Amino acid sequence: MPSSSTDRLSIAILALGGQGGGVLADWIQNVARGHGWVAQGTSVPGVAQRTGSTVYYVELARADAAGRAPIMAQMPMPGDVDIVVASELMETGRAVLRGFSSAGRTTLIGSTHRIYAISEKSAMADGRGNSEKIIAAAQERSKRFIGFDMEAATDRTSSVISAIMFGALAGSEALPFPRESFEQAIRDSGIAVQSNLTGFEEGFTRAQGIIALPEEAEHPAPEPTTEIGRQLYSTAAALLPQEALHNVAHGLARLVDYQDANYARLYLDRLRAIAEHDEPPYNLTSEAARHLALWMSYEDTIRVADLKTRASRMERVREEVKAQDGQLVSVTEFMHPRLQELGETLPAPIGRRLLSGGLLARLMAPFFKQGRHVRTTGLRWFLVLRATSALRGLRRRSVRYVEEQERIDAWLSVAADLASRDVEAALEWIKLQQLIKGYGDTFERGLRNYLAIRSEFLALPEQDQTAAWLHQAREQAFAQS
Repeated sequence: MPSSSTDRLSIAILALGGQGGGVLADWIQNVARGHGWVAQGTSVPGVAQRTGSTVYYVELARADAAGRAPIMAQMPMPGDVDIVVASELMETGRAVLRGFSSAGRTTLIGSTHRIYAISEKSAMADGRGNSEKIIAAAQERSKRFIGFDMEAATDRTSSVISAIMFGALAGSEALPFPRESFEQAIRDSGIAVQSNLTGFEEGFTRAQGIIALPEEAEHPAPEPTTEIGRQLYSTAAALLPQEALHNVAHGLARLVDYQDANYARLYLDRLRAIAEHDEPPYNLTSEAARHLALWMSYEDTIRVADLKTRASRMERVREEVKAQDGQLVSVTEFMHPRLQELGETLPAPIGRRLLSGGLLARLMAPFFKQGRHVRTTGLRWFLVLRATSALRGLRRRSVRYVEEQERIDAWLSVAADLASRDVEAALEWIKLQQLIKGYGDTFERGLRNYLAIRSEFLALPEQDQTAAWLHQAREQAFAQS
């Protein structure tokens, strides 16, 4: 334990909702008070896009010999924070951006895992923040940066992230208190003592190690587990370049899950037509395998209902909220289906009639004006969603299916034509699929952008239909979305 002559220490904790930032702040104050320090804790809730971000501020001061009470601040001030603890990498970046971490003064402790903001998830392309830049900034703007994947440490120890952070704080030796005092604070709390001590031990040990980014290894190709799956993969291996098979395997698994084996065979037929125009290293076929699978598994009401009622989804929810065995978990969601989405799900003759805006549409419109909060773990709404997902067998007859297959075929036709004269231009054309994602307003906005680019590009003279033009158009569409 280092000796310290300072009479005041300021600590900022940045944590998301449910991560125990308040518990961590209480533990720190209890440790300090046990050593005769005056301790004060405050919190300022924020409105973040990842379940709410709160800044907890803890200020510690040695007792005044004259008995005078110290005057303490209510919020951390830029340039005046000794220790910052952040529960996630973007929170680490926010601490640096707000000036809480200062070079030469601040010990910065942050997790390197990511919880993506809505803006990152809803971006038309890859909207993720650059983790490496945040790590570099954290190192540059702190006296010492301690970084490791605290979420992974939480999973390994079956603990909570607040215990991991508490252990990392103790292991940093940035506070003038012995390890035993930190552990005693956990015992005194009387809550999940053993698991919190296990998490504390993990955090303490990791604080002694090197800074590490979370592993972002490529997802391994799924192994076919059924006879149909093995047959499809065998067909793909015979028809398509080896270099593309990793993406193809993912595409096959996705489309069998989305519809059926015949739909996956259509996927292979479409890919083969593209591969005929490709050349080593077969980047066009590989990218087409990825983007075609995404477009063919477009999100309609059937798909959304299916995903929301899967047992694996509930298992993931329970894991995320750290539910214990036997503990009941209820999920309430906001749903606002539109009349258009209903019409697109119906068989084409009926759906087109409904979407034409006639009497039937006017009669049904009032039922779709407002959204509603529904408890999808309750029997009523679970059965409604299961019934909707059961319409998968009728999907091929729906308005949406017919429209999407026409769009996909037109997209692939242009790609094949371009590939016969300019493979790079064909590759950029295939990447336009990135504009088309999600459902509802998000899908419609992306489709409008795609159709606008398509119309303008096809109107160009052939010599001007270049990869550079398509790349610039795609980037402009992303920037405007």
